[in-house]
Amino acid sequence: MKRSSSKSQMIEAMDGFDRLPDSLILLIFNSISDIKALIRCRSVSKRFNSLVPQTESLSLKVDCVISPESESDSLFTLFKSLLKSIHDLFKPDPKPTARNQTQNSPARILSQFDRIRDLQIELPAGDLKLEKGAVIKWRAEFGKSLRSCVILGFRRVANPEGNSADEEIDFTGGLKTRVVWAISALIAASARHYLLNDVVKEHREMERLVLVDREGEGTVAMEKEGLRECREEARGGEWEEDGGRTVVPCVRMRMRHEQRVQLKDGVWMEGVTLVVVRPCSGGGDVEDAELALGAFGGGIYGEAVQVLLKNKSYLLEMNSF
Repeated sequence: MKRSSSKSQMIEAMDGFDRLPDSLILLIFNSISDIKALIRCRSVSKRFNSLVPQTESLSLKVDCVISPESESDSLFTLFKSLLKSIHDLFKPDPKPTARNQTQNSPARILSQFDRIRDLQIELPAGDLKLEKGAVIKWRAEFGKSLRSCVILGFRRVANPEGNSADEEIDFTGGLKTRVVWAISALIAASARHYLLNDVVKEHREMERLVLVDREGEGTVAMEKEGLRECREEARGGEWEEDGGRTVVPCVRMRMRHEQRVQLKDGVWMEGVTLVVVRPCSGGGDVEDAELALGAFGGGIYGEAVQVLLKNKSYLLEMNSF
């Protein structure tokens, strides 16, 4: 009798779930967003199998970390590693071929979804190999090419009880290093942007695309207008690239520097540099402060940005590369 009662309750619960409208189930799927979980949901029932592809908000995480000693440090290699990180979600063919590798690319995985509007892709690590103690954070906005990039770099966070506060940091001597930081961030951003080419072309309803990394180093963002511009460029076959990355146009870099920034909790950031990068033509009307605070609006980075925005700026111009 107990077994029969338990079975009856389970059937009633399933019937109750089946009475939920598709719109509510899709709302749940959008809240889940994780692609691995959603692909597994497709095996639950025929109804789920038909509804999962209609999910509009998705998050794709790359789990496989490429060793720093790897001969190739390119982001393309990181994306190829997606094959390993989601291997359990696909039935492998007995003989690996070039076609099978293509099927495991991000674009192929995302082809299972028909109505993507908001997509976030997360890499397992950042791209920059910096000297010990150096930290760089950046955020780049793209259309068909770079629209803006905000870069925040510093040497280290130090406790004021040490002797480092009595040392002098030479801005002129360190200018070359800071320019290298900025160029490195721009190259990393343009490489990430290039890798999104196929995803942008194949999902025409997408209104927002963000590529981040788990370490919080850098972010590439594309909004609705930028995505539209990108598709038109790709359709015309004129996507300008160089060695697996989007070409960075001629840019103006407005740089601000502070030898030391003391934060509210008493901690010091040393050798702090803020760089706001815009194309020489069509850089937009947004003020530096709005871009910088939009990229690093909260926490210790936002606090440092607010200090640097009050400082004198230096303007550098760089040719396309």
